Amino acid sequence: MKKIFTIVACCLLTFMVVAENKDKIEIPLRFDRYYTYEDVVEALKLLHSTYPQLTKLDLVGKSEEGREIYALTINNPKTGEPLTKPGVYIDGNIHGNEIQAGEVCLYFANMLLTKYSDNDKITKVVDKNAYYIIPVVNVDGRYHFFKDAQTSSSDRSFRIPKDDDRDGLVDEDGPDDLDGDGNICMMRIKDPLGNYKTDPEDNRLMIPVKPGEKGEWTLLGEEGIDNDGDGKINEDGEGYFDANRNWGYDWQPNYVQSGAGSFPLEALGIKAIAAYIHQRPNIIVNFAFHNSGGMWLRAPSIKEEKVDPRDVAVYDLIGKNATKITPGTVYQPSYDLYDTHGDSDSHMFFLEGSYTFVGELFMRSQETYRDNINKPLTPASDSESSSSRRGGNPEESREQLKFNDYLGLNELYKPWKPFKHPTYGDIEIGGWVKMSGRLPHPFMLPDLVHRNAMVVLYAAEQTPEISMEIFDVKEIGKNLHQVRIRLKNEKGLPSMSSKAMSTKLYTPDMLKVTGAKVVASGKITDIRTNKISYQEHKPEIIYTSVPSYGYSEYQFLVEGKGEVKVNYISRKAGNIVKTLKL
Repeated sequence: MKKIFTIVACCLLTFMVVAENKDKIEIPLRFDRYYTYEDVVEALKLLHSTYPQLTKLDLVGKSEEGREIYALTINNPKTGEPLTKPGVYIDGNIHGNEIQAGEVCLYFANMLLTKYSDNDKITKVVDKNAYYIIPVVNVDGRYHFFKDAQTSSSDRSFRIPKDDDRDGLVDEDGPDDLDGDGNICMMRIKDPLGNYKTDPEDNRLMIPVKPGEKGEWTLLGEEGIDNDGDGKINEDGEGYFDANRNWGYDWQPNYVQSGAGSFPLEALGIKAIAAYIHQRPNIIVNFAFHNSGGMWLRAPSIKEEKVDPRDVAVYDLIGKNATKITPGTVYQPSYDLYDTHGDSDSHMFFLEGSYTFVGELFMRSQETYRDNINKPLTPASDSESSSSRRGGNPEESREQLKFNDYLGLNELYKPWKPFKHPTYGDIEIGGWVKMSGRLPHPFMLPDLVHRNAMVVLYAAEQTPEISMEIFDVKEIGKNLHQVRIRLKNEKGLPSMSSKAMSTKLYTPDMLKVTGAKVVASGKITDIRTNKISYQEHKPEIIYTSVPSYGYSEYQFLVEGKGEVKVNYISRKAGNIVKTLKL
């Protein structure tokens, strides 16, 4: 008996160790799984403690429910302090259900740190730039998406309560997990007058009835009951507050922009993150990752807003390359999708002077089960397109179910099962679960996070690399010297955007000469014919910017002798100091 007890105890201990280690977070991080909010925090702290010489972990702020929002800075102090370098900012998961956006951010951080010094490309970009990474913007949303029953599209909002049905109560009648399976699926009821019938090719699906056909089912909506006794079901769920409509630039009230909130930067997390970004004026390119659609979106977000063609060319450099790194995605202005106000990408471009991209990650078209993936599916009719919660037409839905059966381990779809509803009576509950539709199955996750992180890496390689050359110094008169200076940029991002320059968003780059009296200065417009565009005031300072893959040349007329210092000072492209003797 004692021997049996010992064997059982050992087995239990082994099971406990395996269970404990199953989801243990270790460096390098794994990306064949999704991380809960708590996991993300643990992973960030572990990355920081493992690479303390390259990282800093900041508490940016707290959410409405008191959860912590963390930012990881990656910077090599041996090559300079963060604010002296171009800044690359990345965030994700601004909508609570968009969890794989956080995984892309974590993967990028993990890649930079674990490959630093072993990979020349990674080492160079880490030494060159400062990186600011916030994997989870909507910390409450991510927490509740994992913890609570959800659909794949629910729990997007920040946790700011709203009285949707105007009964004096807030968020009191949302969907309910009636069968306790951790998902909010759909309810249907037998109805000969219904608008749907069972799909003859797959009895798990329904298709619309044609005119004159007898119906079989009526869809009742998402799982739920009448929690507040007003005769309606699921009419006052989680208050809809869209954090990506609450930023400062072009904010509009709710009657113009749904989900905007009561005033700009109302959400605690958005206000804290906006302040965090503003305190890092060196940020020159940034990515905000969302979860579905397969798109790379750039500013502006409304069609009436104009972007200088020179800035569009910079956007195109990264955006067109991004579609090659992530096949099947499209690159377009944000307004080509639809107009939005108060979004983060416009805030970053117009108020912070950063080239900004929104990455819509997952493409449902990748859930394939067919012999020729290039063969298009049969187009759906208008009624079919609107009939399925997931899938544009029955043929697509059938393929997605086969994907679930043969590749998704039957984890993406719940077969219909009877349920006794307190209001409707005998119904059935079933359909797609929360970890489907907008999220790739975990076996697809490593490819997704790597490809999208490589787009960020490409942008990081394109941050400005400015060199300063004093290429001509000669005496042109008694105690008067002509000093010519060339600023050259080897990369695709200019030292500041044309929009920032034209609107005087912040102090432009400065080329400054000290140590002697500067009589005159200006930009060289034609060096062969010696044409100079002289400025009228403060000749010792020229305000300028350096274009992408280009150069600018300047001339100073300096009176005096001795040591003269030339400073190039840029908010987003670093600083350079050189001396010469006259």
